[in-house]
Amino acid sequence: MSLSLVITIVGPDRAGLVSAVSDTIAAHGGAWMDSRLARLAGQFAGVVRAVVPKVQADAAEAALRRLEGLSVNVMRGDVAEEPRSRRLRLRLNGLDRPGIVRDATRALSALGVNIVEFESALRAAPFSGLPLFHAEAVLEAPETVTGESIRDALEALSDEMSAEFPEAALTLDAQD
Repeated sequence: MSLSLVITIVGPDRAGLVSAVSDTIAAHGGAWMDSRLARLAGQFAGVVRAVVPKVQADAAEAALRRLEGLSVNVMRGDVAEEPRSRRLRLRLNGLDRPGIVRDATRALSALGVNIVEFESALRAAPFSGLPLFHAEAVLEAPETVTGESIRDALEALSDEMSAEFPEAALTLDAQD
């Protein structure tokens, strides 16, 4: 019987961090399944889902927590993913301002939409050099919520956010 471990890691960036985590997982009979890893402000941050034999879970957790220079948190989960609802991909571009993430995520939450993946960055505008906010997200929406209703909720914020929500900004992914 196997168990999923969702591992969050944060620490000063240096060569060999991913190798140390993957070596530790493999040493306990585990397999690296999914991950999101990034360098942010000189720090290495990541989330990894690994599957380990249930009998190795305690030892794997302890070994991961002992990795030098890293703050590690481990949460246990089921190996099988929960059934998915309808998935949508969102792309958002607009002038940066405080609260842009709060406002967009509040609108999504009010519709019962779950954010499964989220990435954001500031990019310089091509001609002005002004900071543009860019975000991409994978959303899970209840069957009762349409892509059009999500678009309408976000477009209601567009004047405040000075953001563009082009027709192609929200697309429905293929269902599994």
